[in-house]
Amino acid sequence: MRWFGVLGLVALSECLVTIPLTRVKSMRENLREKDKLRDYLEKHPYNLAYKFVDSADLDQGIYYEPMRNYLDLAYVGTISIGTPPQEFKVIFDTGSTDLWVPSIYCTSPACSNHNVFNPLLSSTFRALGRPIHLQYGTGMMSGFLAYDNVQFGGLVDESQAFGLSLKEPGKFMEYAVFDGILGLGYPSLGLQGITPVFDNLWKQGLISEELFAFYLSKKEEEGSMVMFGGVNHSYYSGDLNWVPVSRPLYWQLTMDSISMNGKVIACDGGCEAIIDTGTSLLIGPPDVVFNIQKIIDAEQSYSGEYMINCTAINTLPDIVFTINGVDYPVPASAYIREDHQGTCYSNFDEGTGGLLLSDSWILGDVFLRLYFTVFDRANNTIGLAPAV
Repeated sequence: MRWFGVLGLVALSECLVTIPLTRVKSMRENLREKDKLRDYLEKHPYNLAYKFVDSADLDQGIYYEPMRNYLDLAYVGTISIGTPPQEFKVIFDTGSTDLWVPSIYCTSPACSNHNVFNPLLSSTFRALGRPIHLQYGTGMMSGFLAYDNVQFGGLVDESQAFGLSLKEPGKFMEYAVFDGILGLGYPSLGLQGITPVFDNLWKQGLISEELFAFYLSKKEEEGSMVMFGGVNHSYYSGDLNWVPVSRPLYWQLTMDSISMNGKVIACDGGCEAIIDTGTSLLIGPPDVVFNIQKIIDAEQSYSGEYMINCTAINTLPDIVFTINGVDYPVPASAYIREDHQGTCYSNFDEGTGGLLLSDSWILGDVFLRLYFTVFDRANNTIGLAPAV
């Protein structure tokens, strides 16, 4: 399985500490048929369009950053760093905390395929020089820390600490559709002594409410949005159901159960779940996920992926995730994906390498496309409502 590792190793001077990192699912279709994906991206140049924003929301201090949906595999927004600004495509990731982008000093092929930051062109750049080494499930990033101004969604985060890569080995990074990562997890998840981007936005008085929210589009390239400082109610229906954060490290909550046709098929008696915009699929314990694959008649292919008859999209029932007493149905059309060749795959996958607790889950983009999600740092709660 090739998704960004849940745990990475970070070397600070002569110390070695572990910090969790983003877990973007590897570009399965990208790597399996990368020539077709490249053709796709060339025919669809990077172009972000804002969903309609009511002027009243602007008056309330909500700041919007649109994201492009790459084949339901990754959601990528644009930030700029430095003076004058240099642009980068990044994952806005709730499963990690730190910000990093490639640098002109990077010698890896991955960096030649992506935008790179040139410190010599920024009048506001300050080098910190603190080395970092980030280990991923399919590669690594080595680099150093620096300070500069970061801009996105109409916000200017002054003197923000961020990482600059020197090496990014591995095919995953080479073919990634993003340049870097902007983490939105809790500070305790990130580099010690560094104030993360969201915390700086709040400390600098740039947002009126200490929260942010995600709307992820289904299949459409455009329309996805991350918003800061407030909530636009036009992105969801009904009321937000608020769930306490069970551990303020990840955006983690306690889940009651996972069921189908009223029968519990996983998380019996409760379990923990991480709400993660940097993960594509629904990730769970290997034995539990294997059992779900059997229930939905998914069979493992030579590549390790679980394939399923496409007719199951119309016949299989919802799988229901119950959180804090509220049911969140995930229909077969969401937990089964069909590629452009008409082959269907299960959107459940298993955590590997002991990176998850035995009863823990990661609810990634498969879940978040269905449910608009608010991350409230002031109250340490997560709000969920059906996305429109």
